[in-house]
Order: sequence, then structure tokens, then C-alpha cells
Amino acid sequence: MFVAMNRFKVKPDATTAFEEIWKSRDSRLHEMKGFREFHLLRGPEREAEGYVLYASHTIWESREDFEAWTKSQNFRDAHKNAGSQGRDIYVGHPEFEGFSVVEGA
Repeated sequence: MFVAMNRFKVKPDATTAFEEIWKSRDSRLHEMKGFREFHLLRGPEREAEGYVLYASHTIWESREDFEAWTKSQNFRDAHKNAGSQGRDIYVGHPEFEGFSVVEGA
């Protein structure tokens, strides 16, 4: 199993807009081989740093299935407006983290 996460630092006054971008997009993840779960997670507000931490979290059967998603038309369609949509709501760039599952229940 493979877990893919992107961490986003969102300006505190832009959290509603950020969440709406995610809720309104058509990712078509469910059409992809090996896709299991998606969650958008809201973390703590870091007042001193000026952001609210978010993470998108997907679970895949394998790293290969995730990589196939990143090369698919579904991926391109889901991310086509990512660069222009809400650019001013972030503090820095998203940070990707990928994990292979060692043990699970």
C-alpha cells in the first residue's frame, strides 16, 4: 500500500476558499486502478507563521498505481487550474510526501 500526502499552508482568511476549491473539483480518483481513499485534512492554525496547515491524503494499492494516476489524463484534468486558482491563498508551495506502508491493521 502507498500513502500520498500533499501539505498546504493556507492563509487563515482563505480557508473557506481553499476548502471550496477542493470540494468543487472533479478528481475522478475513483476511476483509477488501485485508488482506495481520499481525505482532505485540516490541521492546526500556526498563528505565529501565518497559516493553517492542510493535507490531502490518498491511499493506493501500490506506488505504481499512484504514479499511474500522476501520469493520467484524469490527473491533468483535476489539476488544470491548480496554478491559477487561488494562487494568493497559500503561504509557500505545497509539499509532497509519499509513504510505503510497513505495517497496518
